[in-house]
Amino acid sequence: MTNLPEQVQSLIEQTRQQIIDPNTQRNVIELIEKIIIYKFPQKSRQELEAMFNLTEWKQTKFYQEAKEEGKLEGKLEGKLETIPLLVRLGLNEEQIARELNLKVEIVHQFIANQNN
Repeated sequence: MTNLPEQVQSLIEQTRQQIIDPNTQRNVIELIEKIIIYKFPQKSRQELEAMFNLTEWKQTKFYQEAKEEGKLEGKLEGKLETIPLLVRLGLNEEQIARELNLKVEIVHQFIANQNN
């Protein structure tokens, strides 16, 4: 396992040299990086970047999707935190859903969970 980082770097370099199509090349490198992520779940992104010299990490589809999911989760969380205030101001579930651009079912479920 001590030479694993060198083996990974060698595999990535071989991919760059032997696969001409840029999309296929990117997909193979992303696959290698995903394997690394799943092989070392206890390691942080920074540790993996340092360990395997993954300089193109932020260009991977995996990273972009994770980043986007985080943004969406953050936006939803912010909207959900606003619901109790809007309830106190007297808005009904439909009005809250419309104002926050959420489905009424989500607002209803959130309010029901808050009351339990």
